[in-house]
Amino acid sequence: MFTVSVRDHIMIAHSFQGDVFGPAQRLHGATYVVDVAFFAPDIDKDGIVIDIGWATTAVGEALAPLRYQNLDEVADFKGVNTTTEFIARDIFQRMQRQLKAAFGAGTIAQLPERMKVTLHESHAAFAAYEAAIEG
Repeated sequence: MFTVSVRDHIMIAHSFQGDVFGPAQRLHGATYVVDVAFFAPDIDKDGIVIDIGWATTAVGEALAPLRYQNLDEVADFKGVNTTTEFIARDIFQRMQRQLKAAFGAGTIAQLPERMKVTLHESHAAFAAYEAAIEG
């Protein structure tokens, strides 16, 4: 299995509902380092899993609506605990839509088999969402 990963980051604010979150129930900020990994069983006719330039731009576009946002105020997230795990899945879904559109338009030569989105909260803690790309 081949893997290509690209990295970006976002700064957000949010709060959580529920005693399990302790002080994180109050509004607080987070800076996430975001890694998106693309997995394919083989390389394409050009010898790549995915174009790194395309992937870098796509990740930036997927993160743009979240940058510098208070996620408590984002309509799509109302009433949801925007945990690191939740945000990882949301970014995965945004990226999956971009992959499908780019493949359909011929911008990328192949759909990766799997993708993994990892959000690093710090050097010691991270969460990820990984799944097959729905074709």
